[in-house]
Amino acid sequence: MKKLIIKIILIIIFSLPATYSQSIQKYAGIGDFKLLSGEIIKNCQIGYRTFGKINHDSSNIIIYPTWFLGTSEGISTLIQKYKFVDSTKYYIIAIDALGNGISSSPSNYNYEDSVFNNLTISDMVNSQQKLLTERLGIKHLFGAVGGSLGSMQVLQWAVMFPDFIDKIVAYVATPKMSSYDLLWMNTQLNFIESARRNAMTEKEIKKISDMITAMIARTPDYVVENTDITEFPEYLKSFDQEPSKTFSFDNYLAQLKAMMKHDISINFGGSMKEAAKNIKAELFIIVNETDILINPTQALNLANLIDVETLVLDNNCGHLGVSCEIDRCREEIAEFLNNQN
Repeated sequence: MKKLIIKIILIIIFSLPATYSQSIQKYAGIGDFKLLSGEIIKNCQIGYRTFGKINHDSSNIIIYPTWFLGTSEGISTLIQKYKFVDSTKYYIIAIDALGNGISSSPSNYNYEDSVFNNLTISDMVNSQQKLLTERLGIKHLFGAVGGSLGSMQVLQWAVMFPDFIDKIVAYVATPKMSSYDLLWMNTQLNFIESARRNAMTEKEIKKISDMITAMIARTPDYVVENTDITEFPEYLKSFDQEPSKTFSFDNYLAQLKAMMKHDISINFGGSMKEAAKNIKAELFIIVNETDILINPTQALNLANLIDVETLVLDNNCGHLGVSCEIDRCREEIAEFLNNQN
């Protein structure tokens, strides 16, 4: 009887969907990692999760870097619940970006964490390249998908390692910050730094910071339509939460400052035209016209320079516009990835 029970348990375990068993958090050490600033992250750790199965010639591998405030666990939800990228066809590696609280970050670093003050998007990409080539033995990728901060990473991949990736999907994307992007970023940066100097509690800082983010992540129309005035007191109360232990404000500032410096043309004399010439991957850029968190203008300008495929949404969901049309975006992404030119 005991042997029968054990056999049943084993059958249940091995019959679970592969994507769920693969979605566990993994870590890889990439050694002492030198940033562009010259500073070194000692014993640098990169977090990641995998989904799907590598095919016989390893031609179906896609990376999916995390967004701002995001972790690979969030990407796991997109893949497993919403099937945003097809894990039955592709082997997907969701990578935790430096500074997100999973990979090496101020919140989990056992050395002097001021090293993260000069973190850049390029550093995130270099760390991922080391993870893939030196730890996972991957020399080429079929694709890369990324949204928001993730889009900045995959577009940086396109210019830094032009022969490494065949297809890139960048959604709510930008190749560099616009003046309006820098306005809200500097607002957040100055608020958090000033609040800390004046001994405001982390909980108070989080509440106001989250309220500022809510004002620009969605559009005014979205808030009005989805929050009745009678529900506003409860809505306001929802911002009164404890700070995240994973994504501390030190992590927030490290990634925010990295985004503020983001510009894929920086190594091309500041010329986006020259940077575009270096891109060999096929690009698919998705933006939302109502996005006021990441202005779509720079992404559309890049698309015009190299005549890439674009999807321009026009809904009132702002920066989170893809989530409001997730079925449409999923289908368009699948078509782009499946298309053989």
